[in-house]
Amino acid sequence: MSQTDLNVRFLRATDYDSWSALWRGYLTFYESSVPDAVYESTFARLLGDDPQDFTGLVAEKDGRLVGLTHYLFHRHCWKIENVCYLQDLYAAEDARGLGVGRALIEAVYANADAAGAPSVYWLTQDFNATARTLYDRIAVLTPFIKYQRG
Repeated sequence: MSQTDLNVRFLRATDYDSWSALWRGYLTFYESSVPDAVYESTFARLLGDDPQDFTGLVAEKDGRLVGLTHYLFHRHCWKIENVCYLQDLYAAEDARGLGVGRALIEAVYANADAAGAPSVYWLTQDFNATARTLYDRIAVLTPFIKYQRG
């Protein structure tokens, strides 16, 4: 499969079952889980029209969803324009290494450019070596370390 075989598009209401299976795989990969109510509220927000909510994109191959990404635009104290935070990115196990991640990131880049938010950033865990190989080719690793309330 090449990137040209993929259709990257916005999430649709009819995608819930396939999207939730992909998002469950993503959360499992990061050794996490959320209650069913969070799946439902997240999906509703992804489809909503609040500009402060996340937007969902999916990668589709032959009518089957093989990847997802969720991103958000927000203000930044160091910039005039908004910035784009790419929170979730996932490719189905059988579609990894085939351009799904790159296609989704490039779609986020294009949507950020169209929205006047040229800065796109994301986090990943240090053990995610396969994805980091891609990230090192299409982005710049920053020196920031994440902290959060315990």
